[in-house]
Amino acid sequence: MDQEHILVVDDDEGLLHLVKMRLSAMGFSVTSATTGQEALGEAKKKMFDLAITDLRLRGEDGLDVTEELLRIHPGLPVIILTAHGSIPNAVEAMQRGAFGYLTKPFDDKELKATIEKALSQQRMSREIKRLKSLVKELYGLENVVARSPAMQRLFQQIAQVADSDATILLFGETGTGKEVMARVIHTNSRRSKGPFVALNCAAIPETLFESELFGHVKGAFTSAHGSKRGLFQMANGGTLFLDEIGEMPLSMQVKLLRAVQEREIREVGSETTSKVDVRIIAATNKDLGEAVKNGTFRNDLYYRISVVPLFIPPLRDRRDDIPLLAQHFLKLSVQRANKEVKGFTPAALHRLIVNPWHGNVRELENAVEKAVVMSRQDMLTPDLLPSVGVSPETPLKPLTEAKEEFERTYLKNVLQLTGGNISRAAQFAGRYRADFYKMLRKYGLHPSMTKGKPDAELEELEDEADLTEAER
Repeated sequence: MDQEHILVVDDDEGLLHLVKMRLSAMGFSVTSATTGQEALGEAKKKMFDLAITDLRLRGEDGLDVTEELLRIHPGLPVIILTAHGSIPNAVEAMQRGAFGYLTKPFDDKELKATIEKALSQQRMSREIKRLKSLVKELYGLENVVARSPAMQRLFQQIAQVADSDATILLFGETGTGKEVMARVIHTNSRRSKGPFVALNCAAIPETLFESELFGHVKGAFTSAHGSKRGLFQMANGGTLFLDEIGEMPLSMQVKLLRAVQEREIREVGSETTSKVDVRIIAATNKDLGEAVKNGTFRNDLYYRISVVPLFIPPLRDRRDDIPLLAQHFLKLSVQRANKEVKGFTPAALHRLIVNPWHGNVRELENAVEKAVVMSRQDMLTPDLLPSVGVSPETPLKPLTEAKEEFERTYLKNVLQLTGGNISRAAQFAGRYRADFYKMLRKYGLHPSMTKGKPDAELEELEDEADLTEAER
């Protein structure tokens, strides 16, 4: 990551020098200024990731300087330095756009904690913005990067893991866009200039699987009239995406496991092995934990491919995105059909939002395209869209009940994905370990549902959860 640049403004040259030394020791690039005008001049010349300014500058108001900095760079986090008697003014500065304040004197720990808190928001905003631009540029699919909290959380996780070489398992229902997400991860990684090769494991006959993945030499079997490169060789230096990996035959799973572990393959008919530099992203709409129990998926391969599990939420769990998606698909469908359709009536939009969309984004796209083709007006009406899958006999559940049902299912999925490892599950869910265990207790869930844990660890977690509750 590029070195982050901080602007520091203070008319006390001794304190200015001290803060600059502290920040430089923390690894930041620092520009200092003794007056507000000097600081504003620097801000007009270059971009800063953070500004720190004294509330009282000689002959100048730190509040005015803060407002001018925010006018030049909207969204710039500004930390105010203030004495004890000036705290009300510091609070006013926060109301006028400053990020926070530090009361003098402060130590390195306070300074670093406040800076990291301010920059963490900046860093995540930059990553999400970069991913949004990336997806729009690559696919023209603004719908992929949506406004719903569920998708924002997903992209925060992607931002954290994309540039690593960790093997990723994408879990999501059919039609949620798993391949698109795999492409986003690849293009935002250090392998972005390498190839992205995709294989749908459900579409390959068992007899051809090994040849497709690893290639074969001439004469390896009757129809092998020449040599053929496999998908691992094609993806060398890039990413291999294995979609619907739960459909892979057991006979191939052990061979894939070796390739994933050793990054080494053997072509069919060859006596030698060759190294490959490939990142693996797998995807499934199945419960692989259940498949392991049933003996249809290897336990060791499951843990090897699920180093970083990512859950793509179904469309029904991110209904805020439906109007955005529908409008995008409408625009595409109108262009293809060469028709004059401007939008959706309020009733039609309501029907889209409450529909369960069992086929997810793919089903929504098909529904909008069909409505455009069948429409005889300039607005799409409810009769052109699928009927809502809720009858009077099966009414909508109360919000609290629906939320609890979702939370229970989510917790079970996270436990399944992490093999009952509470530490990994809590990290994946973005919760403290004790808080996560407390949620499990609330719904009567237990990590032993997927994989037994030592009693000592569970007792420790129970103690942590009880302690957390007592502290609150």
